[in-house]
Amino acid sequence: MRIGAAPMSERRSALCDEDLTAAVGDLFVHDDRLRGMEVKGEADGGVVHLTGDVDEEADLARAREVIGRLAGVHAVWDRVRVGGREPLVLDLGCGDQPQYPTNLGVDLRRTGAVAVQADLSRALPFRDGCADRIFAVHVLEHLLDFLALVDECHRLLRPGGVLHVLTPWWRHVNSVADPTHVRMLDTQTVKGICARPGSPRRWSPLHVGNDGATVFADLTPVAADHQVPATRSARFFD
Repeated sequence: MRIGAAPMSERRSALCDEDLTAAVGDLFVHDDRLRGMEVKGEADGGVVHLTGDVDEEADLARAREVIGRLAGVHAVWDRVRVGGREPLVLDLGCGDQPQYPTNLGVDLRRTGAVAVQADLSRALPFRDGCADRIFAVHVLEHLLDFLALVDECHRLLRPGGVLHVLTPWWRHVNSVADPTHVRMLDTQTVKGICARPGSPRRWSPLHVGNDGATVFADLTPVAADHQVPATRSARFFD
């Protein structure tokens, strides 16, 4: 996404999603890396939503990697069962509407979607390595110290887990239109999160994108001494 590019019109976005959905379907039929998987994908706003079943976590990771390389994909989210097990998904700051109905909603304000009431600016009441996925959708921009929450997500995710982040892009009016926003972010902010100097909690970017209005990031926790390949970082960051 070039700097200053405007978001797509609704009609163009819908047509691109239709094309992406078809392209993902073709991968599962014709690509030797994915063929035979009991997984389907549907694009919505450039986010590809995967559902179905795989035998091993490596199969799902491979699907994410291959699909994430398609032009127009901003993020890859999933509700895929691995070895018959449903993923445990925390939805931070879910408000009234979690990203998926089966997510475990976490918010300071009690709503019908909230299963656990908690202050996202403090330590969260979950054990280490409990979650397969964590959603932080339009959350980080509301926190003065969002790095503390990012570190909590690192603690809560099991190895191979994924943190999904959405936040307004700093150059779009949505970033400043809401007076409760206290931080502005860019894809380069995500780069800083992934390799924060002095922090033992490091991340590898699975996918990072910007559609002209929103910054998307899919991140997986890695050990402090893990070296992210330069080729991967170059795909997403300046």
